[in-house]
Amino acid sequence: MTGFDLNEAHRSLQQHGEGIGPLEQWNPAFCGDIDMRIGRDGTWYYMGTPIGRAPMVRLFSRVLWLEDGRYYLKTPVEKVGIQVDDLPFQLVNLEQVQTDAGPELHFTSKTGDHVVAGPDHPLRVLQGAGSEEPAPQLEVRFGMWGRIGRTLFYQLVDIAVPEPAADGGEELVVYSRGERFSLGRL
Repeated sequence: MTGFDLNEAHRSLQQHGEGIGPLEQWNPAFCGDIDMRIGRDGTWYYMGTPIGRAPMVRLFSRVLWLEDGRYYLKTPVEKVGIQVDDLPFQLVNLEQVQTDAGPELHFTSKTGDHVVAGPDHPLRVLQGAGSEEPAPQLEVRFGMWGRIGRTLFYQLVDIAVPEPAADGGEELVVYSRGERFSLGRL
């Protein structure tokens, strides 16, 4: 796509505020792909250069959309394709909160999203591509997932409890908003 102006796009998006708009209701025309990429570590790049302005990255993350396996920046008037190396969100903080209804796992992403694991935001642990390492992730929004880094995964393991697995043996589990999430077999 030619003619994309990063600063102009930022100014245009600012009029929608800091919240997350009703992206599921917007059906703009596809305007092509732009040279924007989210690296495996959550760094956003434009034309190969890291975007150093955190408020700009935060704003772009608010209009990130997943459709048919592709990622887009989506506004009411346009939709442009971008590349994502791994998962679009990086979870960088975890807090376990005790409520009257039970424990809750509160996560914060690198782009400032606050997500509580539970029925609407499941936590899962897959096996890493080409390795035996666990690849934990949390659904953030609109079917998009965030990577739970090694440090946060160790925090989860520290608060997990061993329980019998459905098919025998034991697994480590955590609870949040009444949901049981397995971190893996022992």
